[in-house]
Parts: sequence; structure tokens; C-alpha cells
Amino acid sequence: MLLISTRGLLSFFIISSSLFRSASAWLTMSYKRAKIDPTPSLKKIGTHSGTFQADEALGVWMLRQLNDYRNSPVVRSRDKEVLKDLDIVLDVGGVYDHSILRYDHHQRGYEEHFKEGQCTKLSASGLIYRHYGKDVLKAYYPDLSDELLELAYGKIYGSFLEALDAIDTGVEPAESMLYKDGTGLSRRVGRLNPRWNEVDENGDEPSTDERFELASALCGEDFLAVMTQVVESDLPARAIVEKAVLDRFNVDKSGEIVAFPNGGLPWRGHLYELEKTHKLDKLVKFVLYTDQGGMWRIQAVTVEGKAFENRLSLPEAWRGVRDEDLTTVAGIPGCKFCHAAGFIGGNETYEGALEMARVALSKK
Repeated sequence: MLLISTRGLLSFFIISSSLFRSASAWLTMSYKRAKIDPTPSLKKIGTHSGTFQADEALGVWMLRQLNDYRNSPVVRSRDKEVLKDLDIVLDVGGVYDHSILRYDHHQRGYEEHFKEGQCTKLSASGLIYRHYGKDVLKAYYPDLSDELLELAYGKIYGSFLEALDAIDTGVEPAESMLYKDGTGLSRRVGRLNPRWNEVDENGDEPSTDERFELASALCGEDFLAVMTQVVESDLPARAIVEKAVLDRFNVDKSGEIVAFPNGGLPWRGHLYELEKTHKLDKLVKFVLYTDQGGMWRIQAVTVEGKAFENRLSLPEAWRGVRDEDLTTVAGIPGCKFCHAAGFIGGNETYEGALEMARVALSKK
């Protein structure tokens, strides 16, 4: 038996959708990327010569986004006499001292982490991000509030830079690996280094310095993509997710189901954070939203830190069943499908998707 009237739900979601679209549009307009003044700086950036890695390539790119080092020339050397007169040096020299603009991480006794308790030490890119990351964000998004700046700063490190730090400082992602990933940024940068036997059509060896510039630009492209996603998509979505969390008892008395007025927004990370922020007694088990075709989806929330383990999956009897067969098995009108893994399903109506979530909760 469905307990919510169609008219009441329709009115609620029309109003909510309008409010959410307005809020999202305002946030998006406020945080569009600003254009960077291309005027080059005369200051010089130093890093090591020879084989390059993603950490110093990204570190150089980040520095070049700032007025003080905008498009600055890079001197690649391991000669202390060459390095000592440069304006800023990273990933070489054996010294980490922000007061003299030296940012190496290879020295004995080095123990710098982004947050206390993290196992990953900061590489050159992590050190540059620690001291200049917020300035890079403000250069592109000068209207970010202090609160949103802090959120973006943490999210970009966790979703992008930490992996580069871990790879460069030798932290394994897991105790045992089922397969190796060769598509990551560190691997792609590594492949830009000249091969041991590489020559061009004239028999000349490629320039490592020129390849380093390609690597730095590649790192910058990835950084910009992540930064844009976080600031222009994730941050506006946070307000929508938070409202849905606060309104969860209007959806169902259990407080374990949340509904979004539309789909496509990144919600998972925000949900985990907001559950802690608002100290939820019961964690959310299912989210409801519409897909691009207008179907209402019910999706299980995964255990935090897990990719495939759900807090609660859809019932076993539904999995892999579709359309009329699923409607018969579930006893709920309008069922469209349930994935064989039990993490997502669909229904023609909001009421139907909500009832699917309620039935799933009743079977836990």
C-alpha cells in the first residue's frame, strides 16, 4: 500500500526542483573559471635534471599559475651552484624550508603529511600544493568563499594529488594487487621520458627538457579537469545533497532514504561527509533520482571506502528480473529492472521507486 499522495509528491518535487535548479545555476555562474593573465614572470624555477616524474612536473605547473611564477622558465639541474641562485626550487637539493622556498622530500628524516595520521608522505607536488594550492584555486576562482575554498582544497588533494604523492614516495595502494593500472597520470608522465634507445628520423636523441615541458602541461590538464569538476560540479551539488539529507524524514519515516529532484549530480562523497556533519543516527541506505530518460532510479549506498559493497542491497529475488516479471515478483506497480548485483533498480514513478526502497528496508 502506497502512503503518499501523487498530488502532494508532484507539488513537492516541482517546488524542490525549481529551488534546486536556481541554487545550482547561481553556484555555477559564481564559480566559472577566471582567465589567467599570461604575462610571464622573470623569476626562475629549479628542479632536477634527468628522468622526470609527475610530482615535479605538476609542481612546476602549479607554480606557473601564480603571478609570481607565471610561465617562469625552468632550470633543470642537480648542481648546487646552479640551484642556489634560483628563486624557487623543488624536488632536488635535500632541503624542505618554506622560508627560503626550497621544497625537496628526499632527505633523511623527512616526515611531512597533508593531514595528521595519513600514511602518505608529501612529494614535491604535495609540498607545492600545501603552500600554494589555495592560491592556485583562488587564481582561477577568485569568488570562492573561505568555506568552499577549504572544501575544494581538501577534495582535490584527496581525489588527485594524494595518489601522486603515494606513487612517488612508495606507498602501495593495497596489500595485494589483483591487477596493475597503467593508465594513471604517473605512468603517462613516465612514458614521456625518452626511451633508452630512442632517436628521431635524423638519428638525434630527444630533448629531456622539451619532454619535461610536455609532461608538465599534461599534469596541468589533469589538474584543471579535477579542479573544474570539484568547483563547478561537486560544490554546487553539495547544497542539493545536504537539503536532501535534512529532508529525509519527509521522504520516509525511517530516515534511511533520500530523494534528489534529478539525477546526474555527484552525491556519494557528499553524503558520507554530511552524515558525519549532521551526526545521523541511521546511515542512508538508498537514494532516489531520475535518469536522463525520466525513469526513477533506486540506488544502494555503498559502504564508505568500498566500491562494490552496499550498506543494503536490493532483495535477492528481484536481481536480474525486469518489467512485468519484476512487478509480479516485487508486488509493486511500474517496476522496470533490478541489476543482477542488486545495487540499482528502476521504476516508472517516484512512488514505485520509493516503495521498492521501503520493501528493501523491510527485508534487512
